[in-house]
Amino acid sequence: MNIAGFASNPGRARGRLVPEEESSFRSCFQRDRDRIIHASAFRRLKHKTQVFVEHEGDGYRTRLTHSIEVAQVARTIAGALGLNGELTEAVALAHDLGHTPFGHTGEDALHALIEPYGGFDHNAQAIRIVTKLERHYAEFDGCNLTWECLEGIAKHNGPVTGDLPWALAECNAGFDLELYTHASAEAQVAALSDDIAYNNHDLLDGLRAGLFTDDEIGQLPIVGDCYAEVDRRYPGLDSYRRRHEALRRVFGVMVSDVIVTSRGLITSSGAETVEEIRNLGYPVIQFSGGLWAQLREIRAFLFKQMYRAPSVMDVRAEVSKVVEDLFPIYMNDPKQMPARWHEDIEAASDETALARIVSDYIAGMTDRFALQDHARLAGT
Repeated sequence: MNIAGFASNPGRARGRLVPEEESSFRSCFQRDRDRIIHASAFRRLKHKTQVFVEHEGDGYRTRLTHSIEVAQVARTIAGALGLNGELTEAVALAHDLGHTPFGHTGEDALHALIEPYGGFDHNAQAIRIVTKLERHYAEFDGCNLTWECLEGIAKHNGPVTGDLPWALAECNAGFDLELYTHASAEAQVAALSDDIAYNNHDLLDGLRAGLFTDDEIGQLPIVGDCYAEVDRRYPGLDSYRRRHEALRRVFGVMVSDVIVTSRGLITSSGAETVEEIRNLGYPVIQFSGGLWAQLREIRAFLFKQMYRAPSVMDVRAEVSKVVEDLFPIYMNDPKQMPARWHEDIEAASDETALARIVSDYIAGMTDRFALQDHARLAGT
């Protein structure tokens, strides 16, 4: 594998919490990626909300399809910059593992319920899943990912300072992830690829849902120019092909901007190793200032017209109640949880420990399962 000196080299990885003999056929980062793909939590993303609740339509993105799109974008950018594609892809695929059912709505509801016991943070929960909650291997809990992959999941949005979420603090106490520094360039790529993917696919899903029109998003920066280019090249194109051609160009504009901007930042930084990248004090994977300003305008439009649309808000209220009802039911009668959780319940030393187990269980639910369990236990 030909990678740059400032990339993460699997031959110099910092190892795993539980030492293992590495494969002769796969790099350690490839094994990380493969373990994430085979994780139960990854499969459950298939039925977890991105914006629209899973049962609202088969055509909308879920957490799983979003994660796959993020990984595709991230691998493209990593290859163009000479970074390690396998580590980049692993972090991208894992970045949403900690999300609750019903997206950020479910997370907000669960955080409010468990705030007296330490609160809930989906990024910290992803770390908890890959270090504790996946229980398939004979020699360890979690997936026993490399230090570099755990660092990337924990810090892909930048250094983590101040009071740490309890789940992240618990992991960090046993495997110091140097949370005060930036992550590798690979993890930084995964973070911006997340922005690229959801800015693009939320436009498409919002159009599909009828929350706004092609003409309305045609007034937005970047998007309007892409529609105009399609109209010049393909006059009279049917509306669905026109939309697809325009939005794939939006994708291309964002990806190209990150690659060009980041190449310049890496070169000007003088960083020659991954450690120097970590300790620069700023991220080297960025959008240009001009494009970032345009993306803020697109985000503001999506927030008003999609994320806070009346129809979306009505569903948010309904699914919040599902989480709000389930939490006290399990706290009062934890044996309602499946048998495989009973050993953890019996070992819980106090109410806080029990609340965190209940939180783990609810956070791991799919949209569909949460609705079914709510109907079973709450009678609605």
